[in-house]
Amino acid sequence: MRSAEIHSRFLQYFEKLGHTVVPSASLLADDPTLLVVNAGMVPFKPYFLGDLPAPYPRATSIQKCMRTTDIDNVGKTTRHGTFFQMAGNFSFGDYFKEKAIPYAWELLTEGYGFEADRLWATVYHDDDEAYGIWRDDVGLPAERIQRRGREDNYWSMGVPGPCGPCSEIYYDRGPAHGAEGGPVADEDRYLEVWNLVFMQYVRGPGAGYDYVDHLLGDLPARNIDTGMGIERMAMLLQAVDNMYEIDMLRPVLDRAAELTGARYGAEHGSDVGLRVIADHTRAVTMLIADGVTPTNEGRGYVLRRMLRRAVRNIRLLGGEQAVMPELVGVVRDVMGPMYPELVSDFERIVTIAATEEQSFLSTLRAGTTRFDVAAKQAVTDGAKELSGADAFQLHDTYGFPIELTLEMAAEEGLLVDVEGFRRFMAEQRNRAKDDRREKAIGNRDLSVFRTLLDTAGTTDFVGYSAIESEATVRGLLGESGLLTVAGEGEEVDVVLDRSPFYAEGGGQQGDTGWLDLERAQVEVLDTRHPVPELPALVVHRVRVVSGELRVGELAHARVDAERRAAISRAHTATHLIHRAFRKALGEAATQAGSLNAPGRLRFDFHSPSGVPAGALTDVEDEVNAVLIGDLEVRAFITTQEEARRIGAMALFGEKYGDAVRVVEVGDYARELCGGTHAARTGQLGLVKIIGEGSIGAGVRRVEALVGLDAFRFLAKEHVLLSQLGETLKSRPDDVPERVAALMLRLKDAERELDRLRAGAVLAAAAGLAATAMEVNGVAVVIHEAPSGTSVEDLRRLATDVRGRLEPARAAVVVVGATAGGKAQIVVATGDSARARGLKAGALVRDLAPFVGGRGGGKDDFAVGGGADPAGLPLALAAVAGLVNAAP
Repeated sequence: MRSAEIHSRFLQYFEKLGHTVVPSASLLADDPTLLVVNAGMVPFKPYFLGDLPAPYPRATSIQKCMRTTDIDNVGKTTRHGTFFQMAGNFSFGDYFKEKAIPYAWELLTEGYGFEADRLWATVYHDDDEAYGIWRDDVGLPAERIQRRGREDNYWSMGVPGPCGPCSEIYYDRGPAHGAEGGPVADEDRYLEVWNLVFMQYVRGPGAGYDYVDHLLGDLPARNIDTGMGIERMAMLLQAVDNMYEIDMLRPVLDRAAELTGARYGAEHGSDVGLRVIADHTRAVTMLIADGVTPTNEGRGYVLRRMLRRAVRNIRLLGGEQAVMPELVGVVRDVMGPMYPELVSDFERIVTIAATEEQSFLSTLRAGTTRFDVAAKQAVTDGAKELSGADAFQLHDTYGFPIELTLEMAAEEGLLVDVEGFRRFMAEQRNRAKDDRREKAIGNRDLSVFRTLLDTAGTTDFVGYSAIESEATVRGLLGESGLLTVAGEGEEVDVVLDRSPFYAEGGGQQGDTGWLDLERAQVEVLDTRHPVPELPALVVHRVRVVSGELRVGELAHARVDAERRAAISRAHTATHLIHRAFRKALGEAATQAGSLNAPGRLRFDFHSPSGVPAGALTDVEDEVNAVLIGDLEVRAFITTQEEARRIGAMALFGEKYGDAVRVVEVGDYARELCGGTHAARTGQLGLVKIIGEGSIGAGVRRVEALVGLDAFRFLAKEHVLLSQLGETLKSRPDDVPERVAALMLRLKDAERELDRLRAGAVLAAAAGLAATAMEVNGVAVVIHEAPSGTSVEDLRRLATDVRGRLEPARAAVVVVGATAGGKAQIVVATGDSARARGLKAGALVRDLAPFVGGRGGGKDDFAVGGGADPAGLPLALAAVAGLVNAAP
């Protein structure tokens, strides 16, 4: 039975039993305690906790999941993996054990055809109710029902939240797979296929399973949460020995074997590598499909780490070319029937994966060489570990995740100074730390904002249809904490019960404006969601211009209409530019970030290479043609399913609920968006692209002006062009050609000047050689060249003088000069001088500190420099002493 059928049979069975079929949520967990969704029940957590009313009494889903804790074990065994799918049926206070257990039994035996006499069950040690249902209602013999303790039959998410005892169902694979005696005797022979969780308690914090002793109480209702692993079921129903041989992974593994020349099953080491490639390729494909892009933190780091781990294993197995497009294509083919977005979004997915692969390949060879040198040096020094500094350099310069360095070191029998690495990382983060969050919340504890949300409540946003509204001040927050009143001159955060002010989000800047109260005038400086963990909290940063602002007072809220309109025009222009770039460069040119400010925008998008100048012109022309068409811009609310059906573009990485807001620009562009927009494209006036460039691997940035800002920019450029034309005595159309000609003449003049200066310097070489003084049997030439002499000219001079002295005499030549406020020193030594221990690199290292710098080079030629030109005479004066001191 293929995996797609396992999917459909599960959902169809529970749909017939009155369960609402719920599509898989994104892997991006909408939960601050989780990096990614790691269990099928995660999307339903608010319903289990009673935080939100469940929209249906019972549900069923097949949820995409990932466990990042298993990355290091992937490949080493045949059962560890990262991405997996969890089929489940859920009851929110509707039914409990009495139905959950018989449902599972019927589906396994009748729906999937498992032999009843090969199924076993386990229950929590004191769960007599579940035991009785298995024995009396299902008819499972008592000898095939086993009681187990907390570690095996009590379930939670691993963090504080819902929990409860569980009953697990096992399949006996037969004597060839292990000992008799049921799951308590051998879990390789008796393979778990389904876990039925009777979710009825809330757990607090605690290590291991200690939380069972610290339950916080009962959930609002007794619920059912089950989990049946699709990969595990496929393994049994397809009669293969391990999960890497099922139809969702074996094709990827086989293709990797073809591309690398390895043969699966021939040797343990290559088998491990092939399993890593297969698992990680599928995992990164699913992550990218859900909007994750490679970064150095969070989910993006997990993605980057797995992709680079897969690439390295491809190289270790003999693959020389980039292969991610091929492998991701296989994942699309095998997973596409269950996840259609892998087909529709393939161009975007494969572009991101291929770009990251190419980026890593460009540094992998150099990084591996650097690792080999560091590892060899550690062994030579008798050390048992790689230094933290070396590990940090591999990470910072070559993009090696620390886990990759750990793996490579282990292969060489070395440890890694992880603590030292972390210190270097911490120092780097402190130097480059983004202060955005600090600016948003200052030094306040997050609990203050949570308290503000609890006391003031959420804000009803009315700004789509109005820019003014009546409102009530529900909460105030100042530097000292929650307030009831704020006086003249104070800046505080305000929560309103309803507001026309748009809170910063989706790339759009927050609104500004005013609050008019009976006894106060208040300026709104910004509107935002200050804490990502509390998206429901909207605060207005305000300054009390006059009077006193008090909690509970009525206010008339007024948005700065001119500023809002300018931002809205920029936001609409962003949608148009997005669509135009996708038409010009392909559907993979999707948005990676944006900023919509008054009259200007910044748009980031995925692209593996630079954008041709012609494409920029085409995009700009097309966008302005749409403006001339004066298309209607409209927004409406619909379901996610309907939005996908009509082709609405979603911003990958954003989270959307069941109801989504779609913004349409005529028939030209259609996106999911929560921002504000112009009513018609003609209101934008003009869009002018003013810059385009790279901001990271595979990501480009375009900046543009909109409306009056664009007109003013072009007017200024026109004036500048006219002035240049007058200066050059040319028509404006001829200015580029005249400037190019002038630049060419200037370069020719500079080259001629360099030639004359170099000739003058070298002309002095014969005279300098004649001034050589004898020091300890060595001909030494010391010379300070004229100020402004370049390092290249110093190199030529030193080499020429040395050539005039050698081989007749052992020679040391030291020349220096000041240029640009810095001192440069060049040292050249002949063969005879080096034979006597006089090495250029050593000499320049001794001289550079005189000018406040450092230097280095080879034994025959070296360069040094520093920022203290006043020390150059002292450095030159020290040369004779250093030569005399040589052995």
